Amino acid sequence: MKSETRTLLQKVSTATLCTALFKRGLSHQFIQNVLPVSLGHHGLHGNMVGPAFTLRYIPAREDLNKIDVFLNREHPQRKAVEECPAGSVMVIDSRKDARAASAGSILVTRLMVRGVAGIVTDGGFRDSPEIGQLAMPSYHSRPSAPTNLTIHQALDINVPIGCGDAPVWPGDIVVGDAEGVVIIPASIADEIAIEATEMTAFEDFVTAKVLEGRSILGLYPPTDPQSKVDFDVWRKANNR
Repeated sequence: MKSETRTLLQKVSTATLCTALFKRGLSHQFIQNVLPVSLGHHGLHGNMVGPAFTLRYIPAREDLNKIDVFLNREHPQRKAVEECPAGSVMVIDSRKDARAASAGSILVTRLMVRGVAGIVTDGGFRDSPEIGQLAMPSYHSRPSAPTNLTIHQALDINVPIGCGDAPVWPGDIVVGDAEGVVIIPASIADEIAIEATEMTAFEDFVTAKVLEGRSILGLYPPTDPQSKVDFDVWRKANNR
């Protein structure tokens, strides 16, 4: 991902990105039922942005998922935490099952210290109050205290997964804001970032005009030619 693309994506909303993706026929890129663990540290440096590094869980089989599996240094969950590249976002396929944790504060802290950009699961996190205090964005469906071994068995690292009904390929660009998380196919991330930035400028113009009392008819979308003229004037006046 270009550094310019990362910078642009840090400043546009997931809502705008979803619209830009929809224009290209992509309707299921928003991860469903996932929210920030805490809004307290979110947005200090803009949106969470980074390439996806994935971890896949399957339903736990008790004879293969006892507590001693963590003694194995090659255990997929532990290995993924140590291999997730700095600047990436770890995305976990927990099958939308939050009955047990996808991870806890120690593993998430390790990711933060290693320079990872964020973590997302369609399940839950344990130690969520502690995770919410970390200076790294984290997203889940709800808190979940039970250890992951009771429900989840870590199996694959950096393979295509589903997370909250969104398809995620390794290297796809993950963007998270206060509203949620969207997945952008890597091949179009640069174009989507530019398009969403342009859309954001227009949306800010529309908002300003609506606050002045203007009707949305002819303005949003700009079917009235005067709206486009006014937008050009507004852009120059606001250096947008």
